[in-house]
Amino acid sequence: MTNSTQTRQAGDAASVARPGKRERLVAAACELVYGQGVARTTLADIAQAADVPVGNVYYYFKTKDDIIGAVVQTHGERLESTLAELVHRHRSPKARLKALVRFLAERTDVTPQYGCPYGTLSSELAKRADGSDPLAAGLMQIQLDWAEQQFRAMGRRDAHDLAVELVASYEGSAVLTSALGQPDLMARQARRLQRWIDTLHD
Repeated sequence: MTNSTQTRQAGDAASVARPGKRERLVAAACELVYGQGVARTTLADIAQAADVPVGNVYYYFKTKDDIIGAVVQTHGERLESTLAELVHRHRSPKARLKALVRFLAERTDVTPQYGCPYGTLSSELAKRADGSDPLAAGLMQIQLDWAEQQFRAMGRRDAHDLAVELVASYEGSAVLTSALGQPDLMARQARRLQRWIDTLHD
Protein backbone atom coordinates (compact mmCIF):
# COMPACT_ATOMS: atom_id res chain seq x y z
CA MET A 1 0.00 0.00 0.00
CA THR A 2 1.42 3.38 -0.99
CA ASN A 3 1.75 6.34 1.34
CA SER A 4 -0.77 8.32 -0.71
CA THR A 5 -3.31 5.52 -0.37
CA GLN A 6 -2.74 5.32 3.38
CA THR A 7 -3.11 9.07 3.72
CA ARG A 8 -6.32 9.06 1.70
CA GLN A 9 -7.78 6.22 3.76
CA ALA A 10 -6.82 7.93 7.01
CA GLY A 11 -8.51 11.10 5.81
CA ASP A 12 -11.63 9.17 4.84
CA ALA A 13 -11.75 7.52 8.27
CA ALA A 14 -11.40 10.87 10.00
CA SER A 15 -14.20 12.38 7.96
CA VAL A 16 -16.48 9.48 8.85
CA ALA A 17 -15.58 9.56 12.53
CA ARG A 18 -16.15 13.28 13.06
CA PRO A 19 -19.65 14.72 12.59
CA GLY A 20 -20.14 17.54 10.10
CA LYS A 21 -20.13 21.18 11.12
CA ARG A 22 -23.91 21.47 11.27
CA GLU A 23 -24.22 18.40 13.47
CA ARG A 24 -21.49 19.68 15.78
CA LEU A 25 -23.15 23.07 16.03
CA VAL A 26 -26.51 21.56 16.97
CA ALA A 27 -24.94 19.17 19.48
CA ALA A 28 -23.01 22.03 21.09
CA ALA A 29 -26.13 24.20 21.16
CA CYS A 30 -28.12 21.42 22.88
CA GLU A 31 -25.50 21.13 25.62
CA LEU A 32 -25.02 24.87 26.13
CA VAL A 33 -28.71 25.73 26.11
CA TYR A 34 -29.40 23.02 28.68
CA GLY A 35 -26.52 24.12 30.89
CA GLN A 36 -26.85 27.90 30.73
CA GLY A 37 -30.17 28.66 29.06
CA VAL A 38 -31.24 30.22 25.77
CA ALA A 39 -30.70 33.85 26.78
CA ARG A 40 -27.11 33.39 27.93
CA THR A 41 -26.04 31.22 25.00
CA THR A 42 -24.55 33.13 22.08
CA LEU A 43 -23.68 32.00 18.57
CA ALA A 44 -20.04 32.63 19.46
CA ASP A 45 -20.35 30.25 22.44
CA ILE A 46 -21.84 27.59 20.22
CA ALA A 47 -19.20 28.03 17.52
CA GLN A 48 -16.39 27.74 20.05
CA ALA A 49 -17.85 24.62 21.67
CA ALA A 50 -18.39 23.02 18.25
CA ASP A 51 -14.90 23.96 17.04
CA VAL A 52 -16.39 25.82 14.09
CA PRO A 53 -15.36 29.33 12.97
CA VAL A 54 -18.01 31.87 13.95
CA GLY A 55 -18.33 33.03 10.35
CA ASN A 56 -19.27 29.51 9.26
CA VAL A 57 -22.22 29.40 11.64
CA TYR A 58 -24.22 31.73 9.39
CA TYR A 59 -23.90 29.32 6.50
CA TYR A 60 -26.05 26.84 8.43
CA PHE A 61 -28.08 29.11 10.71
CA LYS A 62 -28.91 32.70 9.79
CA THR A 63 -30.13 33.65 13.26
CA LYS A 64 -29.98 32.44 16.83
CA ASP A 65 -33.66 31.52 16.58
CA ASP A 66 -32.80 29.17 13.71
CA ILE A 67 -30.33 27.21 15.80
CA ILE A 68 -32.68 27.16 18.80
CA GLY A 69 -35.29 25.70 16.45
CA ALA A 70 -32.79 22.99 15.52
CA VAL A 71 -32.20 22.29 19.21
CA VAL A 72 -35.92 21.83 19.82
CA GLN A 73 -36.20 19.62 16.74
CA THR A 74 -33.28 17.48 17.88
CA HIS A 75 -34.72 17.04 21.36
CA GLY A 76 -38.09 16.20 19.82
CA GLU A 77 -36.62 13.57 17.51
CA ARG A 78 -34.68 11.97 20.36
CA LEU A 79 -37.74 11.96 22.59
CA GLU A 80 -39.95 10.43 19.89
CA SER A 81 -37.31 7.77 19.26
CA THR A 82 -37.20 6.92 22.97
CA LEU A 83 -40.99 6.70 23.18
CA ALA A 84 -41.12 4.45 20.12
CA GLU A 85 -38.54 2.20 21.77
CA LEU A 86 -40.67 2.01 24.92
CA VAL A 87 -43.64 0.87 22.81
CA HIS A 88 -41.47 -1.75 21.15
CA ARG A 89 -40.00 -3.09 24.40
CA HIS A 90 -43.14 -3.15 26.56
CA ARG A 91 -46.37 -4.88 25.56
CA SER A 92 -48.85 -3.20 27.90
CA PRO A 93 -49.58 0.53 28.03
CA LYS A 94 -49.24 0.49 31.82
CA ALA A 95 -45.72 -0.96 31.54
CA ARG A 96 -44.86 1.68 28.93
CA LEU A 97 -45.99 4.49 31.21
CA LYS A 98 -43.95 3.15 34.10
CA ALA A 99 -40.95 2.80 31.78
CA LEU A 100 -41.38 6.44 30.76
CA VAL A 101 -41.24 7.49 34.41
CA ARG A 102 -38.06 5.44 34.88
CA PHE A 103 -36.49 7.00 31.79
CA LEU A 104 -37.25 10.54 32.93
CA ALA A 105 -36.04 9.85 36.47
CA GLU A 106 -32.72 8.36 35.37
CA ARG A 107 -31.19 11.80 34.75
CA THR A 108 -30.07 12.05 38.37
CA ASP A 109 -26.62 13.24 37.32
CA VAL A 110 -27.88 16.44 35.67
CA THR A 111 -31.48 17.07 36.81
CA PRO A 112 -30.48 18.35 40.28
CA GLN A 113 -28.36 21.03 38.65
CA TYR A 114 -30.22 21.91 35.46
CA GLY A 115 -33.72 20.45 35.77
CA CYS A 116 -35.57 18.57 33.03
CA PRO A 117 -34.08 19.40 29.61
CA TYR A 118 -37.53 19.49 28.02
CA GLY A 119 -39.27 21.44 30.76
CA THR A 120 -36.57 24.06 31.29
CA LEU A 121 -36.25 24.75 27.57
CA SER A 122 -40.01 24.91 27.06
CA SER A 123 -40.42 27.24 30.04
CA GLU A 124 -37.72 29.61 28.84
CA LEU A 125 -39.10 29.74 25.32
CA ALA A 126 -42.58 30.43 26.64
CA LYS A 127 -41.28 33.55 28.39
CA ARG A 128 -39.86 35.09 25.24
CA ALA A 129 -41.60 37.92 23.40
CA ASP A 130 -45.37 37.73 23.98
CA GLY A 131 -45.34 34.15 25.22
CA SER A 132 -46.61 32.75 21.94
CA ASP A 133 -43.37 31.14 20.74
CA PRO A 134 -44.53 28.11 18.70
CA LEU A 135 -41.44 26.17 19.81
CA ALA A 136 -42.39 26.32 23.49
CA ALA A 137 -45.17 23.73 23.51
CA GLY A 138 -43.66 21.13 21.19
CA LEU A 139 -41.61 19.04 23.61
CA MET A 140 -44.32 19.02 26.26
CA GLN A 141 -46.95 18.12 23.68
CA ILE A 142 -44.99 15.09 22.50
CA GLN A 143 -45.01 13.67 26.03
CA LEU A 144 -48.65 14.56 26.65
CA ASP A 145 -49.86 13.03 23.38
CA TRP A 146 -47.91 9.82 23.93
CA ALA A 147 -49.06 9.43 27.54
CA GLU A 148 -52.65 10.11 26.52
CA GLN A 149 -52.40 7.37 23.88
CA GLN A 150 -51.23 4.90 26.51
CA PHE A 151 -53.97 5.81 28.98
CA ARG A 152 -56.53 5.60 26.19
CA ALA A 153 -55.21 2.14 25.28
CA MET A 154 -55.94 1.19 28.90
CA GLY A 155 -59.56 2.12 28.24
CA ARG A 156 -59.47 5.27 30.33
CA ARG A 157 -62.04 7.87 29.31
CA ASP A 158 -60.09 10.47 31.29
CA ALA A 159 -56.91 9.74 29.34
CA HIS A 160 -56.12 13.39 28.64
CA ASP A 161 -56.47 14.44 32.27
CA LEU A 162 -54.31 11.53 33.41
CA ALA A 163 -51.62 12.43 30.87
CA VAL A 164 -51.58 16.01 32.14
CA GLU A 165 -51.33 14.78 35.74
CA LEU A 166 -48.44 12.45 34.89
CA VAL A 167 -46.37 15.00 32.98
CA ALA A 168 -47.14 17.79 35.46
CA SER A 169 -46.10 15.56 38.36
CA TYR A 170 -42.80 14.69 36.73
CA GLU A 171 -42.01 18.26 35.68
CA GLY A 172 -42.87 19.54 39.14
CA SER A 173 -40.58 16.94 40.67
CA ALA A 174 -37.78 18.01 38.32
CA VAL A 175 -38.20 21.65 39.36
CA LEU A 176 -38.08 20.75 43.06
CA THR A 177 -35.11 18.42 42.53
CA SER A 178 -33.20 21.23 40.83
CA ALA A 179 -34.26 23.96 43.26
CA LEU A 180 -33.47 21.90 46.36
CA GLY A 181 -30.49 20.02 44.92
CA GLN A 182 -31.86 16.70 46.13
CA PRO A 183 -31.37 13.86 43.59
CA ASP A 184 -33.17 11.37 45.84
CA LEU A 185 -36.34 13.46 45.60
CA MET A 186 -36.69 12.58 41.92
CA ALA A 187 -36.22 8.89 42.64
CA ARG A 188 -38.86 8.95 45.39
CA GLN A 189 -41.36 10.76 43.20
CA ALA A 190 -40.71 8.35 40.34
CA ARG A 191 -41.55 5.42 42.60
CA ARG A 192 -44.70 7.20 43.76
CA LEU A 193 -45.78 7.82 40.16
CA GLN A 194 -45.20 4.18 39.28
CA ARG A 195 -47.35 3.07 42.22
CA TRP A 196 -50.02 5.53 41.11
CA ILE A 197 -49.99 4.04 37.61
CA ASP A 198 -50.41 0.57 39.12
CA THR A 199 -53.55 1.69 40.97
CA LEU A 200 -55.28 2.78 37.77
CA HIS A 201 -57.81 0.28 36.49
CA ASP A 202 -57.80 -0.68 32.83
